[in-house]
Amino acid sequence: MPEITLTTLVLLCLAALVAGWIDAVVGGGGLLLLPALLIAFPNAANGYVLGTNKAVAIVGTTGAAVTYARKTKVPVGTAVRVGLAALAGSSFGALFVTMVSKEVLRPLIIVVLVAVAAFVILKPSFGVRTEEDRAPLTRARIVTAIVLVGGGIGFYDGLFGPGTGTFLVLALTAVLHLDLVTASATAKIVNVCTNAGALVTFALAGTVYWQLAALMAAFNLTGGMIGARMALSKGSGFVRGVLLVVVLSMVAKLGWDQWA
Repeated sequence: MPEITLTTLVLLCLAALVAGWIDAVVGGGGLLLLPALLIAFPNAANGYVLGTNKAVAIVGTTGAAVTYARKTKVPVGTAVRVGLAALAGSSFGALFVTMVSKEVLRPLIIVVLVAVAAFVILKPSFGVRTEEDRAPLTRARIVTAIVLVGGGIGFYDGLFGPGTGTFLVLALTAVLHLDLVTASATAKIVNVCTNAGALVTFALAGTVYWQLAALMAAFNLTGGMIGARMALSKGSGFVRGVLLVVVLSMVAKLGWDQWA
């Protein structure tokens, strides 16, 4: 691993802490963690940055998933099935990471995020469960979640990454008709699987800074557990507010990377 200063190390640990909190509440911690790693290692190959990011993120996401599972009712069976599809998707995405230009993906993702922000703003009831939503999940909705949410977003996570947790929350809310808190809890289980699939691929390629990842992971875990507890105590309104901030921040960050 390239040498870094103590100041840089401290800043990376703080970024991991805040990213863990963001990921636990609504996803999108990679919006902070990936740029921090890119700044710390400007000459490193993309694989090392992405691999180290996954090694850090999987710890915080796992901690948040456990916290949610202990404190609220989560459709664990559905989450695991979607997660297994996501694991496979992220593994394939990581294999293709060097074959697809990020300059092609960014504009498409920006358009999607702007549409998402508009939808959340214009539909205040999004993420609030109605009596109709409380009906048992149909087979069609579960299959849709496995294929589109698990396989599709999993592939994106291995390929590109930023905002995966946010996309999972939005997709699970829309497809499975979950409230935002339950969707965020379910997304954590799925996100553990997407991180695991991509991490295995990067680890086999030898592109992970393990010592740095271990230290940052401790801070990411702390942030994740704090974020999960806050989301549970403050409810869907709080998650909705954080969701909008994260989505708009992602639009700004991706737009800057694309055109600045």
